[in-house]
Amino acid sequence: EIYSLHVDCKVTSRFAHTVITSRIVNRANESREATFEVELPKTAFITNFTMSIDGEVYPGIIKEKAAAQNEYDTAVSQGQSAGLVKITDRKLEQFHVSVSIAAASKVKFELTYEELLKRQLGKYELLIKVRPQQLVKHFQIDVHIFEPQGICFLEADSTFMTNELTEALTKVQNETKAHILFKPTVEQQKKNSELDETLLNGDFVVRYDVKREATAGDIQIVNGYFVHYFAPQEMPVFPKNVIFVIDRSGSMAGRKIDQTMDALLKILQDLRPEDHFNFITFNNKVVEWKNSLLPATEENVASAAALVQTLTARGGTDISGALLAAVGVLEKAQGLPERSVSMIILLTDGQPTSGERNVEVIQENVQKAIDGKYALFCLGFGFDVSYKFLEKMALSNGGIARRIYENADAALQLQGFYQEVATPILMQIEMKYPENSIEGLTKNNFKLFFEGSEIIVSGKISTELDLLPVEIKAQSHTSDLTLKEEANVKEKEQVFQNQRYIFGNFIERLWAYLTIQQLLEKAISAQEEDQEVLEAQALDLSLRHSFVTPLTSMVVTKPSDQQQKELANKPTEAG
Repeated sequence: EIYSLHVDCKVTSRFAHTVITSRIVNRANESREATFEVELPKTAFITNFTMSIDGEVYPGIIKEKAAAQNEYDTAVSQGQSAGLVKITDRKLEQFHVSVSIAAASKVKFELTYEELLKRQLGKYELLIKVRPQQLVKHFQIDVHIFEPQGICFLEADSTFMTNELTEALTKVQNETKAHILFKPTVEQQKKNSELDETLLNGDFVVRYDVKREATAGDIQIVNGYFVHYFAPQEMPVFPKNVIFVIDRSGSMAGRKIDQTMDALLKILQDLRPEDHFNFITFNNKVVEWKNSLLPATEENVASAAALVQTLTARGGTDISGALLAAVGVLEKAQGLPERSVSMIILLTDGQPTSGERNVEVIQENVQKAIDGKYALFCLGFGFDVSYKFLEKMALSNGGIARRIYENADAALQLQGFYQEVATPILMQIEMKYPENSIEGLTKNNFKLFFEGSEIIVSGKISTELDLLPVEIKAQSHTSDLTLKEEANVKEKEQVFQNQRYIFGNFIERLWAYLTIQQLLEKAISAQEEDQEVLEAQALDLSLRHSFVTPLTSMVVTKPSDQQQKELANKPTEAG
């Protein structure tokens, strides 16, 4: 029986630190399994896990993956048990551990994870999955937010809210802080008064955004580490030249092609009149809808919608031919707006089975053809795609990859992705800092900035500075911009001094989190020897800041009368 479940989340300047504590008692008169099962965001890194059984503490220890695996194999020379963490849906992974406890014993599980909240479509989203599967006497979710820039919008909602449960939700906020508390009584948790079934099953979501005054973004500093947030607003939008490259091979038949049609029809409506577009559909044959890009006039959009509605799926998959054809259309395009952004959006659900089939050759040819001029976005529909191949191709060509999960909401996932890249407002963004005073700078050059997102750069101030000057250079649709700002180091350090919210060196942890993410991303498209160097750096940081990343594992130890060790690894989308 879980008698207490507490989710405590502190968000300081977009960096979220979440601790989930579950207390379980065995009321039976024999020993039983106690299970701790939690779903956490894929973007988070686990940093700690402990189990306390009748006061005896069993900590999880984070080690290099290979070392942890050896230790585990030695402990379990007989059967291999599955890891403790697995991906459960497009946003979440599940951590699951069970331990056998004696009659009348109590166990406390505590899991800690951290993540940097990413701004998408104008807001940050903190997702807490709630699924106790039983009524819990003391159930509580606490979310504390501290944003020195000021909070301009805040909402909390959940997929299981009822009128009764709304009464258990309180929200208190002032200029820079907010506290959201969700504390339903056992009665409020019940589906109905007769049955002991819980209503609490689903997503509890907090969304917010911050105020933005300074044009060159906002700088925050703690203990010599700085973070710089940049999210310009109300800028003119670049016209886009988009080529949609759509897989219509046999495996797309049925629901997938229907959902793709739904999404494309809505996306066509979202094109702006100044945009240009074209469609390429492919199976083993590659078909260009028109031989050039067309302006997104009402007639052209209507005629494209008619084409989309006739899509049928059969045949093989010539990904290479389709992408090279798309590059060809962009290469020979004429009369496009002078300052515009060209992109290719590929949607496929399979491996290349026609034309060129060697993924390395495809990657090389596509990169050579694109030559840094266009952004390539790769959407992999379902689990038969080689996600690794799509991800490497997108990251090598200034884009991103995303897996589309085969659920009822696949069309919404496709549209949502398009909305994120639909409004480019800056290109060639360079964030400059005094070179001799900063070390460990995270990525500071960005090809494109989309409205509603945010650029984040972090680093360590290595010399005594009174002022930290920053300069941002970028191209907007109408002009070349240079923005300048100076941060007063002492004043900035002061902001966080008196906050009881702050968990230690949060900007240092934010810097480490961001650096690890970027090193791992860079390693995906790097040459083999560079890959090893990047991974070694990421491993070092993961161990130093105790993050469970794809390069580390947490060894979870149990009492001596049970299978003694289990491993928590970080699953990745590419498997």
